[in-house]
Order: sequence, then structure tokens, then C-alpha cells
Amino acid sequence: MNISIIRRILGYVLLLEAALLLIPCFVGVAFHERECFAYLITAAICLAVGIAIGVKKPSNTVFYLKEGCVATALSWIVLSLFGCLPFIMTKEIPSFINAMFETVSGFTTTGTTILTNVEVMSHASLMWRSLTHWVGGMGVLVFLMAVVPLSGGSNINLMKAESPGPSVGKIVPKMRQTARWLYYIYVGLTLAEVVFLVFGGVSVFEAFATATATAGTGGFGVKNSSIGGYSAYVQWVVTVFMILFGINFNAYYYILIRQFKKAFAIEEIRYYIGIITVSALIMFVNIFRMYPTASDAIRHSFFQVAALITTTGFTTTDFSTWPSICKTILVMLMFVGACAGSTGGGIKISRYIISVKSVGREIKSFLHPKSVNKVKMDSRIVDRDVIRTTNIYFITFIMIFVVSLLIVSIEGRDLTSNFTAVASEINNIGPALSSVGSIDNFSDFTVLSKCVFIFDMLAGRLELFPMLMLFHPVLWKDTVKLGVNDVKKKKRLKNKNNN
Repeated sequence: MNISIIRRILGYVLLLEAALLLIPCFVGVAFHERECFAYLITAAICLAVGIAIGVKKPSNTVFYLKEGCVATALSWIVLSLFGCLPFIMTKEIPSFINAMFETVSGFTTTGTTILTNVEVMSHASLMWRSLTHWVGGMGVLVFLMAVVPLSGGSNINLMKAESPGPSVGKIVPKMRQTARWLYYIYVGLTLAEVVFLVFGGVSVFEAFATATATAGTGGFGVKNSSIGGYSAYVQWVVTVFMILFGINFNAYYYILIRQFKKAFAIEEIRYYIGIITVSALIMFVNIFRMYPTASDAIRHSFFQVAALITTTGFTTTDFSTWPSICKTILVMLMFVGACAGSTGGGIKISRYIISVKSVGREIKSFLHPKSVNKVKMDSRIVDRDVIRTTNIYFITFIMIFVVSLLIVSIEGRDLTSNFTAVASEINNIGPALSSVGSIDNFSDFTVLSKCVFIFDMLAGRLELFPMLMLFHPVLWKDTVKLGVNDVKKKKRLKNKNNN
């Protein structure tokens, strides 16, 4: 285990967080809010700790997937620990566990909140909540790769650990270039949404807060009514951009370099658009009598389907009052997720495609034992390792889900609340059903349940395994063994020098 490179990465992450904390600080100054000092102090703390642990260059800068997973998991935990300090300092969220829950929910782009009234929050804190979505959407380490040279070819191990989906590839030869292209597209789409929102009469502050939350497919709003408090035009704009941010970013790169055939040939995107369209139409057929006009019904249908499948979690209406068929579809969409390589959460459509085709291959093998059947996606053969890891992912997901559900059920809430709450957290969605529906929050859960949710949110965002690695005894056994060997080595060198 290369501990020195992990320490350096954590130092860089804190330096990046220090810079990001200045944004809500400036917002607080612009609105003449005292809360700006909390963000300035936290930025100073991040700067000091970041310099202390990251200034020393390690002798060995090469790291492998093991170090990449550990560095990724620890980076997100450290980000959240320091990121929750302003909420505590301003006393807007005085409880540590609640502040940690809110911050983890932000960085993991879950959007679940413990706040009962977001409109009493300072502008600085509202901007910080939305900004955590934007940073977490594409990934803090991907952003770090785009601006800071870390360790050459080893960067792929960081991107594998943090990027959503069953596989990650380079859209250009170098990983740093790939990270930059991803952020060029990300920033471009975010600014485009800001322009459309401002054109619809939304204030610049609310436009930026909403756009950054949409970009990260997070769901933190600046109003208690989420997006329901805005005009129909604004709701359609947010709907379109939620769908756009749920698409594999490779498609946008292909469009930019005018390889349109490659962009539109991505199989996962076709299924993604198809699922959204069919689901929204089923919703419309079942709810159009509940609203004054058909246009209202179709708007709410497409909005909520987009919000759930992309795991953004915004709401325009209380969908817990919809017919059972609609709520069933929405719960199913929670487990589907967006495209791999997007900012969306969930299991991802590509995993379902691979799994369904794998089942089809096995059935064909039973019918024709001598035939050679390959699983293909986008006209390319899917590697056996990808199929294996996809199957392992599903098994691991079910195990974490069941254990989390059992622990949360200790509180004695109804099954619908517990089931959908866990589904919402592990899939990074936000709203659930029953007592934690679209107009409710998670403030009434016990500390134990909130700790489970914090783990689920982090595990879901990091594709499960990086977080699980932190709890594996082999990792700590190797780390302790390495530490003991280092101490012995230093003692030998010291004795040698004394002699």
C-alpha cells in the first residue's frame, strides 16, 4: 500500500475544497451575510491541513487500483467531514450527524435533506449545498486530474474507482485530457442551463444554484417546493437538462468532434430515452384527470420520470398521491438509474443490458450446447471480466440493500418508508415514499439509521467496492504490516548512522 501517495491526494483534495469554499464565502459577502465568515474559516482550515499532509512529495508516485479505491473512498469522507463544518459553525445545522448527513447527501448527489425549511438558510449555505452536487456529480478526483498532474499513467486507477458505470475508458489517449474534456462538456451544459433559466425569469443566484444541482443530478433546491414553485417553462428546462446530464458524456464528445454515428450508436442511450418516454406516457394516462390541463399532466409525468431515473430527485408535485401503478414505476426507476459515464446515479442501464444479454446467452447455450455465443454491446464483444464484475455488483448491491433495510427497520417504521428510503439513499436519488415522500425529509430518523444512510450514499456513489474495501481486514492488516516494517527500517537506519 502506497500510503504516501494517498496522503498527497488527500492533501490536494483539501486544497481544492478550500478553493471551492471561497465561492459561498463570496456569495455571503454579496448578500451581506455573517455566514460568510464560517466558510472563510473552514477554507483556511482546509488550506492548512491540505498543505500539511500534501506538501511533501512521495518518493514513489505510482499507485494501483487498490490505492485508487482507498484514496477515492477516503477523499469523499474527508471532503464531507470538512465540508460540514460551515453548517455547524453557522448553527444552521448544529448537530454533527445532521450536518454530516446533509453534506454527504450533497457530495454524493443524493439530495436527501434533514432540513424542514430550506428558505431560512443563508444564500451562502444554499450555494454550498448546490455546489457540493456540482463537484460530486462529475467527481472531485476527476476534477483534480483535470487541473493537477498527479501521477501519469496511474490516473486511470482513480477514474476507475470514482467514475459511474461498469467500465471506464479514455475518450482521448491521456487520462488528464479525458478529465479536461469531461469538464469542458460539464461546464458548458451547466452554463447553458443557467442561461435558459435566467431567460425564464429566474434570478441569477437561483439559476446558478438550480443549474449546479441539476448538473450533478443532485436535487437540493433553494425553495421548499423544490422546482414546483417555478413556472412551467422553468420546469421543462430542468426536465430537459436532467435528461441531458443522465446521458453518457462520451456521446457529447463524439458530437463535438463530429462523429455523429458513434454518438447515436450508443445502445444504452437508446434504451434510456425509450424507458423515459414509455414510463412518462404511462404516468400521463393514469394522472391526466388529476390536473387541470393535459399539458400539466404531461409536464409532471416527464419531470418526475426524469428526476427519478437520472436520480436528480427534484419534485414539482406530491407524487405520493398518484395511483399505485405510477408509484410502482417510480420505485422501479429508482433501481434503474441513468447511463454509465453520466453524472446520474443508480445501478445504470448498461449493467441491465449486459445482464439481460448474459441470461439470453445462457439460454441459447442450453438450447444449442455447441454454439458459440458472445455478449455484444454497441457492436463490440463484452469482455468476460466486465460480465463477471457486473454480476458481482448486483449480488453486492442486494447484500448491502438487505442489511441496510434490516438495520433501518429497527425503528419500527412502515415497510414502504424503510424500503424506499434505503433505495433512495443507495441509488443517490433523494425523495422516497410514505413518511419520507417528496414533501417530507429524513430528520426524524435515529442516529443509527442516519449513519447507515451515510454509508449507503457514499457506497452508492462510489460503485460500492471502494467503500467496502475500507472495512476489509486484509487492507488494514497489510497497512499495519507496512507501518511496522517502515518503523523497523527507520530504526535500522538510525542505528547504522549512530555506529
